[in-house]
Amino acid sequence: MHVVVVHDYGPLGRILLEWLRDTPLQISPLLVSDPDKADLSALEEWIPADTDLIVNALWLTDPEAAERDPEGIRKAAFSLPIALAEFARDRDMALLQLSSCYVFDGRKQSAYIASNPGHPCNELGNWQWECEQALRTLLPRHIILRTGWSLGRFIRKVQQGTGQGDTLRLPGKCRGQPVTVRDLARVMKAVILQLDCGAEVWGTYQYAGAEEISLYELGLAIAGLPGIPTGIRVVDDMPEWATLEPANATLICTKIRNTFGIKQLPWRSGLSDELEALSSVGDKRPTDTPAH
Repeated sequence: MHVVVVHDYGPLGRILLEWLRDTPLQISPLLVSDPDKADLSALEEWIPADTDLIVNALWLTDPEAAERDPEGIRKAAFSLPIALAEFARDRDMALLQLSSCYVFDGRKQSAYIASNPGHPCNELGNWQWECEQALRTLLPRHIILRTGWSLGRFIRKVQQGTGQGDTLRLPGKCRGQPVTVRDLARVMKAVILQLDCGAEVWGTYQYAGAEEISLYELGLAIAGLPGIPTGIRVVDDMPEWATLEPANATLICTKIRNTFGIKQLPWRSGLSDELEALSSVGDKRPTDTPAH
């Protein structure tokens, strides 16, 4: 099977490509460093004609960044995936597309299942939900994979927003499940390999790390990591950015386990690896084909 992996300079694309290159699959990387500038009319030049599966590994998990650049997030979370889906439909290709827990507004009292309809409360979730709905109409042979919180996002928030002796405000009322980039790459690789075996299991799936936690408790866990400034005081409070966070971002992940045999792994065991993955974000691959 020939797989094209659309990626940016983030750690997910790098790790996923590294792991897929150790499989019998034919892998072609397609670098999209800035979806804003990507020429979506030129996909035929970038995606080989014998491609079987397009994997969009652009993992969009930061609602703050989306609010600051609504046009940019529209292009990255909607325009690009839809262009890929239309291209795939016309050439009998399949598409694996990432989404996130931000398609939900968090008002449900229990965890969300894959069949729950989206009701987003921020720009990121809005365009991801619009993308999900369009994909289901455009391309029957699709996998939508919703994820929990990006653990790396909150590690960066702690690293960048604190210094020795600083106070870190995180809301205890917002609950979810983090996922590490290595764990997500593991899940995506497992799905891709089963598609290579001919599994006809198209549809929407969810994955997040095992153990539900509040953002306040997550801050406490991150603050204890080596490499994080010492003396940070984590307090249960609602900073302005947290108004974009659903109160309940928890996902039930039994469908992906029952269909693909993929079990949830504890995100806590990947905390140190996540720090390492974040430190190598600048490791660019000049051999990758740019899409603009």
